[in-house]
Amino acid sequence: MHDPQFYLTMAAAALVALAMVTTGLLTAWRGWLSLKRQQLNAATGPASDSVPGPSATQRIEIADLKERIRKLEAIAAGVDL
Repeated sequence: MHDPQFYLTMAAAALVALAMVTTGLLTAWRGWLSLKRQQLNAATGPASDSVPGPSATQRIEIADLKERIRKLEAIAAGVDL
């Protein structure tokens, strides 16, 4: 049992086994991170930066419509503007 060839073979086998386990764990870790990234993206939806807000023209039109509604409600209530 004091053969140096035996110890070298066992050390090499242990190193190969360690490399295989490490590679498997690294692959599993990357898969788990990818899964969590997908879950976060699904939970938050698309990024808020990619969704454009209303343009200036749309905001002016909405403000105009609100003003018209306010005037119509005032007329319906009998209030003189």
